[in-house]
Amino acid sequence: MRTIVVWCPDWPVVAAEIIDGYPAHEAVAVMHANRVLVASPAAREEGVRRGLRKREAQGRCPHLIVLEHDPGRDMRAFEPVLAAVETIASGVEALRPGACALAARGPARYYGGEAAAAERIVEQIAQQCDVEAQVGIAEGTFAAGLAARAGAIVPDGESAEFLAGLSITALGRPGLVDLLRRLGIHTLGEFAALPGADVLDRFGFDAALAHRLAGGRDERPFAPRRPPADLDVVETFDEPIERVDAAAFAARGLAERLHDRLASHGLACTRLAIEAVTDTGEELLRTWRHDGLLSVNAIADRLRWQLEGWLRGKTKQPGAVVRLRLVPEGVVEHLGLQPGLWGEAGEERDRAHRAFTRVQGLLGPDAVLTAVLDGGRADRSRIRLVAWGDERIAQGVEAPWPGRLPGPSPATVYPEPVPAEVLDADGRIVRVGGRLELSGVPAKARIGAEEQATAIVGWAGPWPVDERWWAEGESWRAARFQIQLADDRAYLAVLQNGTWFMEALYD
Repeated sequence: MRTIVVWCPDWPVVAAEIIDGYPAHEAVAVMHANRVLVASPAAREEGVRRGLRKREAQGRCPHLIVLEHDPGRDMRAFEPVLAAVETIASGVEALRPGACALAARGPARYYGGEAAAAERIVEQIAQQCDVEAQVGIAEGTFAAGLAARAGAIVPDGESAEFLAGLSITALGRPGLVDLLRRLGIHTLGEFAALPGADVLDRFGFDAALAHRLAGGRDERPFAPRRPPADLDVVETFDEPIERVDAAAFAARGLAERLHDRLASHGLACTRLAIEAVTDTGEELLRTWRHDGLLSVNAIADRLRWQLEGWLRGKTKQPGAVVRLRLVPEGVVEHLGLQPGLWGEAGEERDRAHRAFTRVQGLLGPDAVLTAVLDGGRADRSRIRLVAWGDERIAQGVEAPWPGRLPGPSPATVYPEPVPAEVLDADGRIVRVGGRLELSGVPAKARIGAEEQATAIVGWAGPWPVDERWWAEGESWRAARFQIQLADDRAYLAVLQNGTWFMEALYD
């Protein structure tokens, strides 16, 4: 879908000027977690950059005005901008304070083209709000958002080419970006060239979503249906909400209820409508969109920002809120992800990945290994350990491998084979001749340190193995059997140089 994204540069700085009167034309930096989140143009000229620590930023610009990030302030200042865009076209969706999106088709047809519509939106915001804005148009909100930063209109059908040369940092996922860089992937085009199924298998659902965005495919294909009405959550307040702190408390409770209801249906939210009714009977509506999945905190933040925008905005205040309703207008199947070793795909998995990477940095790449199942005849020789983060590409899996064991494969392959004895009915060890004839029928087996032999109720084989006969010291000649014991245990047994051992256990 052709999408228009409206982006207001340096919005936290502009919002501080609108709400609190700080001069945006001077050197101003908005900080979050003691690092620069946004710097004004004057501050950037002094060398202040996003991500700098507070002390370093002040060292580069001694007269820097330092402000703490306030998302509520940003939203209060942005509410008039949203209202200005809504005078041009309907269906405006807030992406975050300072950016919003809408479908391009309606405005383009009404104003005679996408360029004319973009120019009209920028003029309306400047006239009504005295705020500078840039517009980008492309397929999907992700590509359109990046186009807005360049003030570009991407020709229809060329969004993938536009994205291909951009840095991988445009994904806005620091953990994923760091991992991709270490794998040698530096542009969106290189990331998009990877097979989608492999990205999902290796990096998880959020990375698969980012992979679609990098290829110029909007997240909408993940949300093909509208959720049923019973996913909405509603709260009616006995005492109307007038204060922002009360609104924040209510926002958290509603966000948790909505998230739990979606989770019970195996869904996650990507687009959220916030509806409010005031004590004067006025009905308010705002839609928020997100490129990923909205967590509990993300839902609560957007609801709190929106309530601050309504309760403390510069425009005429609508009154106290008596009723709130959250409507998940865009949902996606959560792909039925089962909990992994460290919980569901998400923060826990990412923390584990970072921990592994940290261990490798301290002790070397081979300090953390993961298994790859290659092709081969023997299950023990098929397991290969590779360093965490390296390519997990199986080798030789497509080869026919004559003499390979029939399925199913054993559930447990022993690190070291377990010594054993396979005996015939007279108690003699079973041997295999050069023509694969048996000296006797396998009747019982003694495994490891067992004192008593257990009866064999079923067996198959032998399957001969004669590998690497040309390499001195590497040749391996043996005969393999599958045996089932009377106590329901089943083993992969190997006879080599007259000695029996159990190589694997069937479940």
